[in-house]
Amino acid sequence: MAEGGHSQSLKDSSDADFEFSCTPCGEDDIKEEAVKYCPECQEYLCTTCTRHHSRLKATRSHKLLNKDEAKAGSVVAIAKCHYHLDRDIEMYCGTHDMVYCTTCIATEHRSCSGVTRIEDKTKSGVQHSEIKSLLDETNNVQERIRALNIKTQNNLDCLEKQRDAIQEKIVEITTSLIDHIKQLEKKMTNNLANDYTKIKKDLESELTVATHMIRDLDKTSELLQRVSSMDAGQQFVQMTLMKKTIKDACTLHANSEANATNSLHFTENGDLVTSVMTANALGKVRTEAEDLKTSKPVQYKMKTKKEINVKMTNDINVCTINDICQLPDGMIVLTDYGNNKVKRLDVYYNLKDHCDLDANPSGICCINKIEIAVKMIDNNIQFISVASVLSKTRRISIEYGGYWGMAYCDGVLWTSKYGGVNVYNTTEGLIKTIDKKQNGKAIFKSSCVQHMAVSCNTMIVTDYSDGAVCLNMDGTVERELRDSRLDTTRGVCVSVDGTVFLSGYSSNNIVMFSSDGKCLGELVAGLNNPLSMCYDKNKNCVIAACQSSDNIHVIELSQ
Repeated sequence: MAEGGHSQSLKDSSDADFEFSCTPCGEDDIKEEAVKYCPECQEYLCTTCTRHHSRLKATRSHKLLNKDEAKAGSVVAIAKCHYHLDRDIEMYCGTHDMVYCTTCIATEHRSCSGVTRIEDKTKSGVQHSEIKSLLDETNNVQERIRALNIKTQNNLDCLEKQRDAIQEKIVEITTSLIDHIKQLEKKMTNNLANDYTKIKKDLESELTVATHMIRDLDKTSELLQRVSSMDAGQQFVQMTLMKKTIKDACTLHANSEANATNSLHFTENGDLVTSVMTANALGKVRTEAEDLKTSKPVQYKMKTKKEINVKMTNDINVCTINDICQLPDGMIVLTDYGNNKVKRLDVYYNLKDHCDLDANPSGICCINKIEIAVKMIDNNIQFISVASVLSKTRRISIEYGGYWGMAYCDGVLWTSKYGGVNVYNTTEGLIKTIDKKQNGKAIFKSSCVQHMAVSCNTMIVTDYSDGAVCLNMDGTVERELRDSRLDTTRGVCVSVDGTVFLSGYSSNNIVMFSSDGKCLGELVAGLNNPLSMCYDKNKNCVIAACQSSDNIHVIELSQ
């Protein structure tokens, strides 16, 4: 440490007009020529600073060297005690395997064994092999800390994206609730208008009939006053007609009295109002650390399993659905290798539309709300708009297009290759290749790397063996997911709680792992060579596709 500080001081002074500059003055951007060097402070001192250094109580005991003496050899400061900063380290405690000052020994280590003076422990000096071993260990720890810093920075970047995604979801939920309430308002307003119009029409009709009846009764009254002057025949006719009018009027009155008064009333949906007004949050934000501390791994079981036919009338060959992903709107997109197509299913898994491709697709992933990327065996990635219709847009060139598997994370595309993974920018090309550990050994058990899925800041990659490898965004291995029940693992997907599902092509099954890598057992067996999987977050289902099959399996989960 002292040698490092000395070297740094020499470096800092190299641009001065004189050989050595005063360190304290240099902190104030003042260049003064140094005349002394303090090994304990690891500072060069000018004449003025030397005078102050010798006067201060904390530094007056420091032994100062001429600058030429400091230049002549390695200057090492006497190590000071961490607990008593004004005391030199002079003692060694064997019980704690640590060095201390005499005050520490006298107060805290009186009962310890193996307490000796430093000079008694260092008669023979340190062996070169011991120095080299400690240097190697230092370098190793340094590399691990650097990797930890990279992982922490990736975590920080991922955290920001998670915050933005959650904020977007909050706005989306709020907008959906407002839109739904407005739709309910519109529907209720229309119902009110219809009911009001109907009742009003009925009442106006009754009012018209009654008005006509009153007019008829007025005429009847006038006729009754003149009926005595009529001949007998006319009297009979008029009396009969008047009796009929009076009878109809009585009937009208009786019916009107019997009918209830028409009115409009409103009864609010109490359940809706209560659930909204008593809710204290739109949801809950949890950190992964909280989940690890408080949540137990979810033990999923298969609730139901059904098959959905995804073959189209113009498909020439048997379907081979070799990759699946879900769009932000909940719809599902499939790559049909056998028929050179991308197919889109609605939220009920009904075929909605498709896009014909120029080559066989080998992987698919969602880029954003309006775009997906399709990996092709002709060494291209075809981007497709997922607006009202599926339409091809731009494309970029890649290597190993025939290897199945691709995922998108943090603005870059991870694609499978021979023995590893290539990472591409979505516009500019290859960024890096991931296939070896820091010690030079291969990361994956097989050269046939397969599908990938993102879980927070981890990329899970199946390697056609007994499981998968979890990679940090910098390409370092975080953990491996392995189980003897898996054979030639190909498909992978992750639930919202972090449960990882892996499908074994030759073992014909799906095996589950918790977010911390613990195997949770088999979800389903008896599948016929499963190729790919996708987790439907809206329905809590695993969608699995098998080799040469026109059907996909929708596996509903329960806990």
